[in-house]
Amino acid sequence: MTGTTAFIKAAVIGHPVAHSKSPLIHNHWINQYRLAGHYDAIDIPPDQLANGIEGLISEGYAGFNFTIPHKERACDLCDELDEAARLIGAVNTMQIKEGRRIGMNTDAFGFITNIKTARPGFIFTGCTALVLGAGGAARAVIQGLLEEGVAKILLTNRTREKAEMLATVPQIEIFDWEDRHDRLGEADLLINTTSLGMSGQPVLDLRLALLPKRALVTDIVYAPLHTDLLKKAETQGNQTVTGIGMLLHQARPAFQAWFGVMPDVTPALEKLILGTADPAL
Repeated sequence: MTGTTAFIKAAVIGHPVAHSKSPLIHNHWINQYRLAGHYDAIDIPPDQLANGIEGLISEGYAGFNFTIPHKERACDLCDELDEAARLIGAVNTMQIKEGRRIGMNTDAFGFITNIKTARPGFIFTGCTALVLGAGGAARAVIQGLLEEGVAKILLTNRTREKAEMLATVPQIEIFDWEDRHDRLGEADLLINTTSLGMSGQPVLDLRLALLPKRALVTDIVYAPLHTDLLKKAETQGNQTVTGIGMLLHQARPAFQAWFGVMPDVTPALEKLILGTADPAL
């Protein structure tokens, strides 16, 4: 495919931002589709975010991704929000269109698409999902689950008050973190949105033997790719979905907004992001 002649600039903004995989993802797609453009990583402190974005727009940037700690603040800097950003209360993508700042949130899309791609036979409608964690990722996961028609969302967090802030619809039931083992038996889908199990973090303490064999288990953590949670689930016969797909699929609508192409997620891209790609390729 041949891209347009206009050179398009986009970037991820965070503080810090050096850890972000977004430049690898988007520059891979720019090269794959032979587009004229580049994607950068830009560190902007929270107190300089508004002025920083203004300056980048004046330099001709077509849009941005936002990572920690800017996703919520970015809502206030948009002229309009899509429905997902409004419902989730956070913006991870901004498109500059005819001088207006359009705020989007693609995290729910990324989460749901990852599961549908990896486990196409899984049926969301009418199921019970158990969600661990109540941070920004959990908000996006919950929105995606509601859009797919789950019957009930069991939500728990180490700080109960934070979970209670997300109980905005009748389908969401909050329970204490100490009861997480006992509620596993109700789950058709188990989702870890916490940092527990991530490289350098404590393991997730969960009596997984209490989980029904029918349940699908997914972890949004992708470093390591196969977390202790997923390994234990696979050992006892549960189907699993890794977290790398959520990262890759959430980037697709943003790339389309800036470059006009809805990109594919390929094994080559996944290997690149996981650091296993042949450097000669």
